[in-house]
Amino acid sequence: MPVAKQEPRPVDITLDREQHELRIKWADGTDCRYPLDALREACPCALCRGGHEYMGKAFDPDLRTLQPTKHVTVREITMVGNYAINILWDDLHDQGIYSWDYLYRICPQEAR
Repeated sequence: MPVAKQEPRPVDITLDREQHELRIKWADGTDCRYPLDALREACPCALCRGGHEYMGKAFDPDLRTLQPTKHVTVREITMVGNYAINILWDDLHDQGIYSWDYLYRICPQEAR
């Protein structure tokens, strides 16, 4: 019987306002640092992706080369069940649900 793929799980999530990044330590030992401006630009919601017809299609931006259009800060981060976080940005955008799987996939490569 095949073994189910283990979903990525964070063991620590830290918002570092001074370094302007979100840090996530994953259960497998991976330590990711997400620049906030790039993370906002990589918002996975339908509005930011260009409409519902683009939802579900592969979108795994490289946060190291993504060119953010503005500087943002985080007002609040909340858990969404046990599978994601939702970020309220200072531009009042809060529609993106950043799943563990999505965040793990877009972790800047130098962390791997």
